[in-house]
Amino acid sequence: MAQETYYVKGMSCTSCAKTFENNVKDIESVEDAHVNFGASKITVQGDASIQQLEQAGAFESLSVSKQYEKHSPLRLNTLKSNWHIVASTIFLLIGIYLLVQLGEEHPVTTSAFLASIAVGGYQLLSTGVRHLLRLRFDMKTLMTIAVIGAAIIGEWVEGAVVVILFAISEALERFSIDRARSSIQSLMELAPDTARVRRNNELMELNVSNIQVGDTVIIKPGEKIPVDGMVTKGESTINQAAITGESVPVFKAENEEVFAGTLNEEGYLEVNVQKLAEDSTLAKIIHLVEEAQNEKAPAQQFIDRFAAYYTPLIMVVALGVATIPPIFFGLSFETWVYQGLAVLVVGCPCALVISTPVAIVTAIGSAARNGVLIKGGAYLEALGQVKTIAFDKTGTITQGKPVVQSYQLFDESISPEYFFQRAYALETLSQHPLAKAITEYTNDYVKPEPLSDVTDFQSITGKGVTGEIDRSQFKIGSPSMFDLNNEQQLAVNEARQSGHTVILMSENERVLGLVSIADAIRPMAKNMIAKLNKLNINRTVLLTGDHEVTAKSISHQVGIKQYLSQLLPKDKQVKVKELQEQHGQIAMVGDGVNDAPALATANVGIAMGGAGTDTALETADIALMGDDLSKLPYTMKLSRKALNIIKQNIVFALTTKALALLLVIPGWLTLWIAILADMGATLLVTLNALRLLKLKD
Repeated sequence: MAQETYYVKGMSCTSCAKTFENNVKDIESVEDAHVNFGASKITVQGDASIQQLEQAGAFESLSVSKQYEKHSPLRLNTLKSNWHIVASTIFLLIGIYLLVQLGEEHPVTTSAFLASIAVGGYQLLSTGVRHLLRLRFDMKTLMTIAVIGAAIIGEWVEGAVVVILFAISEALERFSIDRARSSIQSLMELAPDTARVRRNNELMELNVSNIQVGDTVIIKPGEKIPVDGMVTKGESTINQAAITGESVPVFKAENEEVFAGTLNEEGYLEVNVQKLAEDSTLAKIIHLVEEAQNEKAPAQQFIDRFAAYYTPLIMVVALGVATIPPIFFGLSFETWVYQGLAVLVVGCPCALVISTPVAIVTAIGSAARNGVLIKGGAYLEALGQVKTIAFDKTGTITQGKPVVQSYQLFDESISPEYFFQRAYALETLSQHPLAKAITEYTNDYVKPEPLSDVTDFQSITGKGVTGEIDRSQFKIGSPSMFDLNNEQQLAVNEARQSGHTVILMSENERVLGLVSIADAIRPMAKNMIAKLNKLNINRTVLLTGDHEVTAKSISHQVGIKQYLSQLLPKDKQVKVKELQEQHGQIAMVGDGVNDAPALATANVGIAMGGAGTDTALETADIALMGDDLSKLPYTMKLSRKALNIIKQNIVFALTTKALALLLVIPGWLTLWIAILADMGATLLVTLNALRLLKLKD
């Protein structure tokens, strides 16, 4: 069965999205359909034309397109798209004037109010009547009954006002939802539509969708990079903030990777295309963010279930208010039917239903713009409740590669240059990671000079290497290869107590000095832990396969409160389960590769996945795109604020409706108050959720 995805404009509420989805499913040639409200998209299985889809969305005047259409946030056609509100208001004002001049019962006055209701409420009433006939009860059904009821009992002014205020409410809601979706839209607009491509020695301008793997793309200074690829010519600083959240531009030279949507700041670049446009890192991020915004958080699932019972209950309550006082207590039918209509309006579940998804959409989109990929509302909500965070050591708290930390010479007659040049000559012949640490340190700080070739080179497995340089016999490796005096043994012990690996070198059995090597701690790790402590993260735990001395040293340096050492990957998973049993919900931060079991077991798995790292994007619930630990406190703050806003919105929506419904008891509830309460609640919960856009890293 063929599957196509379309972009939808004008989808402003979850119930409208559901109606649209059901209408599309009713198309004979469609097997199934799924609407993503957050991303404003529909995926259709089967065969349907754009005309058929737009017909299915005609109740909301939805427009459908195959490609995303870039648009300016300044909508110059706002007045044009809301002409019905303007026209309806004009008819209402004319009706009020005629009411004063000719009286309420005059046919011309009634006609003006009817015109106001018809023009302003055509879409509302047509949809509401259709839903009423199908016994489908949503907010438009409730509003339709209220407006028709107001007309029947002669409340023309208030019926017209209800129509206008509801139309204004929908327009404001649509604008607010568009603002919440702006994060996805800004991501989509990062990459250029076209690029200069050299193919078969011919230079051409192509749409990015037509660029093939292996093409060479030319990017001039100040231009955005259109595809993922490898630099083959030139060098430049690249602003990668849009993808990784890094605030400082990154220098790129030949054989280094660049990403679609990033900005070439100053140099000329030629890039060999490594991925098609639809497979780029940016495309994956957009897809995952769209899917994440459609994933319902537990709070949203609860609200959806609650609304399914709430709406029919309001219908029953309104019917009771309209009929019980007149029938059983002999009170005025007109007065209590009016009160019943007001109950229908104030009971509209719109504010309640929109309270959670708008916060989820806003938070996930805002995080994506700051280099954090959250893969669903459930994970956003769960992270907001976390009090314990476990960290993998290698590749997370540390950089994941050994680095020379310090050195000590035991023979005052030799210089550091003499020591490291000979160490460099031996270690360049070794494949051991510790050997690479010594050669890199020598390159950076000593500048090795050419020496005679190493002869009689031997590698002793698990210990070190030996070789002859200028007729002298050198050994470099672990302390077990050497006979050490008390002073030298003491120096080795002190380095080991700091969690360092010790390498010694001797010349003709005379020990020259030692080098302390350790996995370097990420520069931002200590500051990150300090920020988490300020956020009242009660417990931080380091999980590592290293021995206890190293684990203790790293934890102490960074400020992590607890450490668990000598753990295999499967042991980390067991420890995460134990931590869950002891402390409740737990987040696990790892590199997304060997930590996959522990990440999957934790309530929230957070991967230190650099941009372009597929494993990190697929494994974790949350991915820090720039390998930047400083994003973690920001993500914690965002999730907690989102959780608080969701709770505030639910409480505010229910409280507002409860207070308005209490006005029924003394008979003070009017259609004016009802629609203002409903519109006000909807607008305020939306604006409250949009505060998440202001939270910066």
